[in-house]
Amino acid sequence: MIQGRFGDEDELFFEISLIADNGLELPVDALLDTGFSGWLAMDEQDLEGLDWTYVKQEKMRTAKGEFDFELYVGKVRIEGQEFDIPVHVGAGVPEILIGRQWLKTRRLVVDMSAGILTLGAS
Repeated sequence: MIQGRFGDEDELFFEISLIADNGLELPVDALLDTGFSGWLAMDEQDLEGLDWTYVKQEKMRTAKGEFDFELYVGKVRIEGQEFDIPVHVGAGVPEILIGRQWLKTRRLVVDMSAGILTLGAS
């Protein structure tokens, strides 16, 4: 189970590790975005040095309209487990985002009044 933290504007952040092709792990705070239907999204500048494999270009609808994203196969570590997942990369993505796909296999508990934020196995 991952203990998350609330941001200054009550955002839901969880620490995950991005794993570069050479095995180097980079811990990052990822914002849980329930409006994002994928696994992981990031800005193109955050991709540098990871050497993940490019797959294709994919059009996605966002709150700001429809945009083209580059789709990569990336590797992340969450709760000590490694996952090979599709990663949407685009210009202007303000945070590293984790999306709703994680909620299919993980249980999200949010109790702001008690300060509890967890994401764990179902």
